[in-house]
Amino acid sequence: MKTDIVIVGAGPTGLALACQLIRHNVDFVILDKKETTTPFSKAIGVQARTLEIYEQIGLSGKLVEQGWITEKASFVEGGDVRGAVELSKIGEGMSPYPFLLIVEQGKHEKLLYDFIKSNGKDVQWQTELAGLSQTEAGVKANVKKADGETEIIEAKFLVGCDGAKSLVRTALGLTFEGSTFERLFYVADAQVDWRFAHDSLYVCLAQNTITAFFPMVGANHFRIVGTFPEGHAADEGEILYEEIEAQIKKDTELELDIHDVNWFSVYKVHSRRVNKFSNGRCFVAGDAAHIHTPAGAQGMNTGIQDGYNLAWKLAAVLRGKASLSLLETYDEERSANAKRLLQTTDRAFDLGASDEWFVAFFRTKIFPFIANFALQFDAVKKFIFPLVSQIGINYRKSSLSQNNGLFKVKAGDRMPYFEIDGASVYEKLKAPKFHLLTFFDGANKPPEFSADDFTDFHEMPLYPNIAEIFGASKTFSVLLRPDNYIGLISEDVSGEDLRAYLSRF
Repeated sequence: MKTDIVIVGAGPTGLALACQLIRHNVDFVILDKKETTTPFSKAIGVQARTLEIYEQIGLSGKLVEQGWITEKASFVEGGDVRGAVELSKIGEGMSPYPFLLIVEQGKHEKLLYDFIKSNGKDVQWQTELAGLSQTEAGVKANVKKADGETEIIEAKFLVGCDGAKSLVRTALGLTFEGSTFERLFYVADAQVDWRFAHDSLYVCLAQNTITAFFPMVGANHFRIVGTFPEGHAADEGEILYEEIEAQIKKDTELELDIHDVNWFSVYKVHSRRVNKFSNGRCFVAGDAAHIHTPAGAQGMNTGIQDGYNLAWKLAAVLRGKASLSLLETYDEERSANAKRLLQTTDRAFDLGASDEWFVAFFRTKIFPFIANFALQFDAVKKFIFPLVSQIGINYRKSSLSQNNGLFKVKAGDRMPYFEIDGASVYEKLKAPKFHLLTFFDGANKPPEFSADDFTDFHEMPLYPNIAEIFGASKTFSVLLRPDNYIGLISEDVSGEDLRAYLSRF
């Protein structure tokens, strides 16, 4: 069998990458040793940036319909609510999706899988990677099917989306260095009967543990996530559900009845990343490239962004529009992001579960009372929401980012969200190509360009809200990459900067 790209692993990262390759009209084979998509809830948080990505292929609305928008977070200490913060519109004006969406991974994966099948493709289920080899010209993947038969798939490139125990990563000789948190985490998907309403995320704060209840679709349906205390002696596989429930009741000091447990798991959290996201014509993405604490619901969303970053670059190379050197920027951009991510999630975990007396005192006695007050300030919202929702991820230091002029928004930033003539600017940016946006001040008329299958052009008035966002007072242009990150922002609208930028790769 021959194809352009082999995707190993059909979890959220692999499925989302396949959807992007369909969008770019790139041929692929995707395989997984499972029988089908997961039936479990697993990762449940879907961030704004992921929904913006899905909007381009018509899936964001469908996912929102299947999920639960988190209205607020309530902080519980000593069995009582000590404070709450409103979350439903925390990102208003910064994204068309100014909230955290809770949706089961099983439903999420099925939505992606249905999109793949509706476009004439399918996953090779019950098929696993047995080995791989590569040359300067391509990759050979040796795969084994459920009946024991083997097959060779020849491809131009291969992407390992095969999880934390990635065979692809091992075969490529990539390291996976970092640390392991000694304490055990648990997660359970269950019905909870208690005195609290089903309209809030509840975070129960204790001296050296943290327990969170995430509302999900269905009456009294919650995802429960928590930690055992430091020094808990048992191994992951030895802990029964009854021990988890006892720990929940002890830590939360709440009267509650937990029943109809659909799924639970106990695990140790690792904080690790690969030394490099690629080797030759092979790449890793998602948990195969980075794993970390569950703080902030970042993991699955980061894997989806890995694929979003890589897909357009593979498409440009396969179409002969760019040299192989463009693919080096995948490691350049996503490796730097993974490093920042691990640092951020580690710090958040320390704040949430550290047993150091001052941190514990701040977490339980001070934070619940000041959190909502702090979020009344736009400056705090503009710091917190971009950080958690991932709209604030940038590639400013990337070799693909070029500034010409002094702007508030920089090359390497995600294209800011705003409305123009009553509609989201993102409505103009769904085509899988480069977009040149020229904002015209009414005096300095830009030249006209002809669109092609690689770049399209949009001329827009420099309205006051746009001038404020970009910090611009005269005509300027923005070249967006196909992943809607700014490659070039320039005061030059003659086309010279544009031609020079594109000729670099």
